[in-house]
Amino acid sequence: MIELAVFDMAGTTIDEHGAVYDALRHAVETTGVAVDPVDLQTWMGTDKREAIDALVRLGGGAPDAELVERQYETFRAYLRESYAKQPPEPIAHADKALEELRARGIKVALTTGFSADVALPLLESLGWSTGEGGNLDAVVTSDEVPRGRPAPYMIQRAMEKTGTVDVRRVLVAGDTVVDLEAGFNAGAGVVVGVLTGQLTREQLELHPHTYVLDGVADLPGIAETQADD
Repeated sequence: MIELAVFDMAGTTIDEHGAVYDALRHAVETTGVAVDPVDLQTWMGTDKREAIDALVRLGGGAPDAELVERQYETFRAYLRESYAKQPPEPIAHADKALEELRARGIKVALTTGFSADVALPLLESLGWSTGEGGNLDAVVTSDEVPRGRPAPYMIQRAMEKTGTVDVRRVLVAGDTVVDLEAGFNAGAGVVVGVLTGQLTREQLELHPHTYVLDGVADLPGIAETQADD
């Protein structure tokens, strides 16, 4: 039986209209290097400072800590402007899916490659929160753990926050390859790819997974099939 569902934020539960993709590309390209779209997609879903460092190196640059921090601020500024012009909103039926899972006694956690200073205002803008009256049991940001995805640490931190002991009773869902890899690395009982991000079914199915679904709206049905396992 699934006890905890761990979801990615942008592209999985939240539609931010591609702003993260554009902001990350902008943050890297303003250092003077070119960004290969394949590399950019590979690093989506990871900690954004790690992504900037890796993408600048892949483009032939030699980033140091100061440059990475400066470009992270560029990333944040671009994202703020994008969100002001076109506010993020829940992926279709995502809020209903989270509500249904919690009504069944399944705890819900969100994990993200954003640090808390980006993630928490984003959730607040949607009216999503933890605590009494909130629709979430935990939120884990990239700055809470030693490494972001594909390391399993954010999933393990979500387990810690929700008091979940058995990782086989954890469902992990996300729209990127590193979401799937993190779920696999954590040993999650169910690892789900969703098609609401930039990747196709064929691209996601190349990587370890239990299911590839159209979106999180389909997840309550999957959780139901695990009820007697």
